[in-house]
Amino acid sequence: MRRHPTRRTARTVCALLALALLTGAAGCSGSESNESAGPDVIAPGRPGEEATTVSPDEAKAAHRRQNRPNRADFEFHTMMIVHHQQALEMSELADKHAKDDRVGKLADRIRTAQGPEITFMRAWLKRNSANDPSDSAKGHDHSSMPGMASAEQLRELREARGKEFDELFLTLMSTHHEGAVTMALDALREGNDITTSELATEIAAQQKAEIGRMRSLR
Repeated sequence: MRRHPTRRTARTVCALLALALLTGAAGCSGSESNESAGPDVIAPGRPGEEATTVSPDEAKAAHRRQNRPNRADFEFHTMMIVHHQQALEMSELADKHAKDDRVGKLADRIRTAQGPEITFMRAWLKRNSANDPSDSAKGHDHSSMPGMASAEQLRELREARGKEFDELFLTLMSTHHEGAVTMALDALREGNDITTSELATEIAAQQKAEIGRMRSLR
């Protein structure tokens, strides 16, 4: 597993810079032989490497390759849908059995955020299905995902009431959120799709904040 996505982010920035250069923002050099195709593009090299000159078509192709979803992107969306669905299941139980109004309000916020995210991720998978590398996200053991509550833990939560429910809900949901943060950081390290990176960043930030709220309620 690679380190934090500094290198991938740098490559993305370079690709975006190349696109900006296509519009004449900076660093372009033209020649009479390629006037019809537009000026050549100066593509920044990696640290310690010299910049190279590429044609507009080559720059566009490189940009498409940089942002093409890979296996990690597909796995993130597929698994996070299931992960979110369990959070919604637990949140619905809180609506019925929570004693503390603050726990009920927290559960409402979780449903409000994660329901639309499930819809978004399903749409992303449908839109990118043709690029899924060998159906990479299928056949995964979802029970092994970080933070997932076991069947026994869910049974205990369904049977709990009042303060006992609140304490168990906060414990399970905190662990669940920590797992989602882990999955999001994995996607940022291993993924290649900009949209996926943006979603993973949002999920990590949102769920870290909610973990803090849950700690204050316990």
